[in-house]
Amino acid sequence: MNTSLDELARRISSLIPGDVKHMQDDIENNVRSLLQATLSKMNLVTREEFDVQSAVLQRTREKLEQLEKQLDKLK
Repeated sequence: MNTSLDELARRISSLIPGDVKHMQDDIENNVRSLLQATLSKMNLVTREEFDVQSAVLQRTREKLEQLEKQLDKLK
């Protein structure tokens, strides 16, 4: 993810007008810090964590359906 942030910070800083290019490194570092802070506040999860939780949810749904069928048979 840091590579993506670095690339995004570089892209944003490349949009800086030519007359302030001498500050590009400083701007790029500030943009990177701002992006990192903003993303960390968003409480995001990795794709791997999302996939694991999706699998857990799927197994839970299957178990619930199985229990509902058993309950229907008992009625």
